[in-house]
Formats: sequence, C-alpha cells, structure tokens
Amino acid sequence: MKPIIAITTGDTNGVGYEVLFKALLEAHIFEVIRPVVYGNAAVAKHHLQTLDEDHRNVTWNVIDTPEQAKDGRMNLIVSYSDNVQVQLGTMTEDGNKAAKASLDRACKDLKEGRVQALVTAPLNKEALHGGHTEYLAAQFGGSELMMLCSDNLRVALVCNHVALADIPAQITEERIMAKLKLLNQSLKRDFGLEKPRIAVLALNPHAGDQGLLGKEEQEIIVPAITKSKEQGIWAFGPYAADGFFGSGHFAHFDAVLAMYHDQGLIPFKTLDMSGVNFTAGLPVVRTSPDHGTGYDIAGKNQADESSMRHAIYMALDVLRQRAEYDELTADPLPFIERADSEGKPRREFIDFKTTKYNDDKQRD
Repeated sequence: MKPIIAITTGDTNGVGYEVLFKALLEAHIFEVIRPVVYGNAAVAKHHLQTLDEDHRNVTWNVIDTPEQAKDGRMNLIVSYSDNVQVQLGTMTEDGNKAAKASLDRACKDLKEGRVQALVTAPLNKEALHGGHTEYLAAQFGGSELMMLCSDNLRVALVCNHVALADIPAQITEERIMAKLKLLNQSLKRDFGLEKPRIAVLALNPHAGDQGLLGKEEQEIIVPAITKSKEQGIWAFGPYAADGFFGSGHFAHFDAVLAMYHDQGLIPFKTLDMSGVNFTAGLPVVRTSPDHGTGYDIAGKNQADESSMRHAIYMALDVLRQRAEYDELTADPLPFIERADSEGKPRREFIDFKTTKYNDDKQRD
C-alpha cells in the first residue's frame, strides 16, 4: 500500500500553496504516495487563481480522516476556517493561526499513525514562536538535528535559530558530541551509509589561528571530535568554513556539522536552492523545502516548486531506508523479559526448534 504523506500548507499569505500545487501536479508522485494536504478549499481556490492555466486544473477530494484518502487525487483535510483572510505577501495573525492549525492537525494524525510522514510548507517563525524544528522536537520528543540535504551536500547545525551574540555560549563539548552522535546515526539509518565521514567546521575565522582568533577550537571543538572518534564516529576537523566550501573540500565527506545557522546554510543555499530541510533525530520523518514564505513573490506565479518536490520524495526515501535499516538491525529472535533470582530483568529468547524459551545471557 502506498504511504500516506501529510503536507501542511504553511503561511496562507506565502508561497506554500503554490509550491505544493506545482509539485503535486507531477503525475509520478501519485504513483508512489497518497498525499493528504492540511488546509482549506477556499484558501486553495484563492491561490489557484494566481497560477497559469496549466496549474489551475486542480480538483480536491475533501476528506475527514487520512484513511479516506484516494489514490491519484489531491486529498484535503480542512484544518482551518473559510474565514481566513488571504493577504498575499503580508504577515498576518490570520496567516499565522492557519499555519499552526494546519501543522497541529497533521501532527495529531502523525502521532496516531494515520499518516506515515510529514512534509511542511514554509511558515513565519511567529506562528510557532520559533521554527518547525524546535516545535516538532517538543511534539514528538527525542533530540532534534536540523539538516539541509541535496544530492551533493548535507549540512547539519549545532545551533539552529539562535541569535549570533548567543552562539558562543551554546558551543560546548557536550552539545557538539550530541549533535555528532545524532548526525552519525541519521546518516546510517536514514541515508544508508555504513561508515559516514563527517567534517566539523570551526567557530572562528581560520579555525582560531592557534588561539589568536579564539580558543573554542582548541578547548571545545577538538576535544569533542577526539572523544567522538573514540566512540566510533568518523569525525574530522575543525575546518575553517570559507576555505572548506570555497575549495570544494566538502565533496570528500558525507555530511558537514556547522556551528551555527548562517555558517552552514549560506554556502548550502548558494550551491543549491532546491535542497531539503530534514529534521533528524525524531521518531517520525519530517522534511520541508529549504526556503521561507517568499512574501516578495507570493501570488506572482514565480515560486520554484523543486524544493517542495524533493522534500516529498525524500520523505518517501527516508521512510523506506529506515524500514530497511530497522529490519536489518532488529534482534532476529523474539524474547520475553523475566526477573532472575535477584530481581534483575533478563531476556529469554524463543527457540523455534523446541518452541521453548531459551536463556541467552550473551544477548542481554
């Protein structure tokens, strides 16, 4: 059965509807997923009028639950009121409320297992008092890692949406090690890389110039890399960001861990504006276009849907890769847990030949 992918509509005054319309009008998408859009038919109609004739021929299958989604159709769950006032290109309270309502309903269905993955259209940070990444971590638990992905580059961040003045205080050995662990695990489980190579960027210009331009490299970043290597993570660096990207050195690694938002995302988006924002570390799969609300071009039929299309396909790819990884790494024998004579839990594995429980202490 095709997986059901939830797609939120984002800011009603931005380019969210436009890019999802254009992306979903690629017929092949319906061959591999059943998309469910969380939005509003009246607002959708308003946005359709801003598109060219080739993109206006859209009919909705309005449903109440994802289980009612039909193959080959644009399925719509109404998640906010018809009274939303669309003011293209402007941040409004209505637009923020609608964006959050769309996300809330999609998250609810994802928690309940009614959809298999989440793709989010851009919204204004004020709608969530922060970004999607932090919001989803609070909703689903786990430790989040913001990662931008393209065919040739993956960039993850130690600090996400943090004011520049506050970044040095958040660059700690423990934080870097935690992010490296999340990144390493995601590269294995979500991308199928057996021994991923990770480049770690420096915080200061010229990687601190032996302490002349800052001591974070010597006192924090290098020790974090060293300890991560001791834990089996192939981490290298720290590299000065300008030369690292300018020389193309990033091509020798499976991923890059940047210290802060602009350090990683400026070169990433310079190289490829059709990448995907992926939230690693969550128990659920979430992707998004790597661009914002696009207020300046909203309603002008100028938005490029490539990033949204890639986000949809990547959600499907990660779903499949996770399932394969989990199957390959799962314990091959079912077990039950029993208390031993001292009351400590012990696994007892089922022996299929005798259909009796067989104690295997080596597998504890």
